[in-house]
Amino acid sequence: MIKAVIFDLDGVIVDTARYHFLAWKRLADELGIKFTEADNERLKGVSRIRSMEILMELGGITLSQHEKERLANKKNAWFVDYVERMLPEEIFPGVTALITTFKQHGMRIALASSSKNAKTVIQLLRIEHLFEVVVDGTMVVHSKPDPEIFLLAATKLGVEPKECLVFEDAEAGVEAALAAGMHCVGIGTPEQLFKAMRVIRTTGEFTMSMLDDCNAAIKLKANG
Repeated sequence: MIKAVIFDLDGVIVDTARYHFLAWKRLADELGIKFTEADNERLKGVSRIRSMEILMELGGITLSQHEKERLANKKNAWFVDYVERMLPEEIFPGVTALITTFKQHGMRIALASSSKNAKTVIQLLRIEHLFEVVVDGTMVVHSKPDPEIFLLAATKLGVEPKECLVFEDAEAGVEAALAAGMHCVGIGTPEQLFKAMRVIRTTGEFTMSMLDDCNAAIKLKANG
């Protein structure tokens, strides 16, 4: 049965994705690369350097490792400038109440975000106290869809991967959760996140009866 819940940050708790898009778009414009919101979907859930490499692929350009890191850091400085203006009101509706309800039911709670700015964001949103464990991009080597970040979160929580339910909005994140041997709720559309055990439009829509349904499905599958 589910004993722990692990949340991604961008697109699950708050929409920092739009700030990422603005920063990557600014860098793309500077490099003369066409970059759309559709292109930005490919960057969700992956590391900063891999995102830089995707941008290079879109522009058909080649850069040295040093230049890749310099430009990725430049983009990140712009992103940090954007997010430092964030307010608690930007948290998606119902998310804080959901996490509080999970905790009241004895669930262990973790945040697992590929962003290296995750701790800054949750501090600005004043929700850092809601998470027992925070794992971010500074603590892992491999980015999603590699399961490393979720496995580390489970280890820090002291629970088995099979006892974890992950909330993810990116296809790479769903794949990472499943690769970790965890269960996953997708936040978005079934067309994109069909591998998740359940897909809902927003995180705040999740209810404890849905958790009961997830546990029932897990039990049924385990019994063959």
